[in-house]
Amino acid sequence: MMRGDAVMLGKARNRRLRRPTLLVALALVGATMTTFVPAATAETPSRVGIACTTGVGGGATTPIFNLTTKTGYISLPDGNTAFMWGYSSGFGSFQHPGPVLCVNAGDTVTVILRNTLPEAASIVFPGQVNVLANGTPAQPELSGAGATTSLTNTAAAGGGTVTYSFLATNPGTYLYESGTNPEKQVRMGLFGALIVRPSAVPPGGAVGSIASEYANNRADSRFNPAEEFMVLLSEIDPYQHQAVENNKSFNMNTYHPRYWLINGRGFPDSIADNGASWLPTQPYGALAKVGEFDRAAVPADQPGMARYLNVGTEDFPFHPHGNNGLVAARDGRALEGPAGEDLSFEKFAINIGPGQTWDVIFKWYDAENYSPSNPVPVTVPQLANEEIGVFYSGSPYLGTKEALPPGIQSVNQCGEYYIISHNHALFQITSWGTNMTGPITYMRIDPPTPNNCG
Repeated sequence: MMRGDAVMLGKARNRRLRRPTLLVALALVGATMTTFVPAATAETPSRVGIACTTGVGGGATTPIFNLTTKTGYISLPDGNTAFMWGYSSGFGSFQHPGPVLCVNAGDTVTVILRNTLPEAASIVFPGQVNVLANGTPAQPELSGAGATTSLTNTAAAGGGTVTYSFLATNPGTYLYESGTNPEKQVRMGLFGALIVRPSAVPPGGAVGSIASEYANNRADSRFNPAEEFMVLLSEIDPYQHQAVENNKSFNMNTYHPRYWLINGRGFPDSIADNGASWLPTQPYGALAKVGEFDRAAVPADQPGMARYLNVGTEDFPFHPHGNNGLVAARDGRALEGPAGEDLSFEKFAINIGPGQTWDVIFKWYDAENYSPSNPVPVTVPQLANEEIGVFYSGSPYLGTKEALPPGIQSVNQCGEYYIISHNHALFQITSWGTNMTGPITYMRIDPPTPNNCG
């Protein structure tokens, strides 16, 4: 539970690259296809959590996704914007990152790529096998001199298309990204998340449960689908993006990230709702909203689920304060031995390497059961020695609100808690030197129901 929170500053929108001077303070705290079918549709997104895009056409087990490469701009926490490339859904407008593609194990997945960029582009699907491109096995493309120019078949510049298909076999979390000049195109934003859900309740699963309540094919991977979140970590070198915008070379020899993002946003935008109106090209928030885990519930309460993905060039040691997690899978594979023995392990900081994905199951409960009748055994400092943040309820107890001093504004709704989560490589939680921005979010814990949280 935290007594402070971020000071949010207004941001000027400016496409001219500039060294920031703003300060943000943080107080304590199978067949070939060459034309598009109708555009894939996003499920009606909740305000928080994963917002899936589902396929259209082809039947219940043969989803088809249409992706188009687009260019656009995203907003950064220091008031700058960055020129980006991205995969949009169907013929939709530019977005960053690409749509979250959600399918079921056993589905034959088709992805039709239309490329509007001035150079060839493609998609690879790490963790998927026997991928087809235009109906034949996907193959690297070579130059006349025999050098590899793409890891897979490409869509030609200026309107070319290519159709990929594969059988989604293993439930889990995956990246999809450009396989063409990836050191440039992935850095520019050609990436997204692919979620494969189990097609059936695992053997030994709970009576009355459904397949989407499981992270993989293990009965001990059950979670609450209403508490499922994405943590997609990425980085930007603004000089390289400006060079591409001006038709110059993207130079990895001088590559130096100055922005680090979570779900395509920096803090404080990261805790805004999915589809926030002032972030029209950055649809995905990162706030985790959970209820207190009820250890005595009948039937048994279920934990939450976080899907971590790293599309950057370095390790990202993500650090959810006060909350261990059970690492259930990595890179789309459940952690188990040859005989199916459970090899999951509990971890505090989640250290995701470049290109990795981690599936982490977590729960929050008040271990000490503090309440007004069981008070916290500390002396609360005098008001002059406190810094009260905008999310503080006036009380240290979950579900309790108390009067705040005159002049203090609070956005706390119902006595909920807010616990910070952030990348623990501290130089990466900046925006070109602006401290405490970047890949930072919160976990919001609501009091037990019934409550008045709205």
